[in-house]
Amino acid sequence: MNEPLWECLQRLPALNLPDWYLGAGCIAQTVWNLSHGKAPHADILDYDLVYYDRDLSEERESNLAHDAQELVADLQIELDVTNQARVHIWYPTLFGYCIQPYQSTEDAIGTWPTTATAIGVRPDGAELEVWAPLGTDDLFDLVVRPNRVQITPTIYDAKVARWIARWPSLVALPWNEGVGPAGQRHLGTLK
Repeated sequence: MNEPLWECLQRLPALNLPDWYLGAGCIAQTVWNLSHGKAPHADILDYDLVYYDRDLSEERESNLAHDAQELVADLQIELDVTNQARVHIWYPTLFGYCIQPYQSTEDAIGTWPTTATAIGVRPDGAELEVWAPLGTDDLFDLVVRPNRVQITPTIYDAKVARWIARWPSLVALPWNEGVGPAGQRHLGTLK
């Protein structure tokens, strides 16, 4: 079990963030670590905490990021806290092209770079709610397939190179074998 991930899921509800999930790499890389015989939390650079707040101020996002990091400071992890309602504002500066504003956190997760990392989880009582709009087959089969909805081949190739170095059993599919816009599915809750 990835103890820092589990602790985050226990503590983060205290922030009362709207429409939040913990997702992307911290979920996929936990699975990859376990499949490679590594400690579940090894090689995870950050834990993506995403939420959707119509308050688009950078100050509010910064304050929430600070509060979230303080909440998990003893876990010695880095939280990457992002208001998905603001992403379209800074995305062109970081990546060089514009994107449409997201309509929800679930909408944003559906654009994340690979089928394996397009996943978010959050507690739902004693269970976990999972949002994986592109399914979980690639995640558990150790397949890295591009989600071509938003990223470029250059971004994908850089991620693949970094990941293969850490998790050599991953099967990285070429750009032309990726998926485009797909219908999103809610996978429900896990007991």
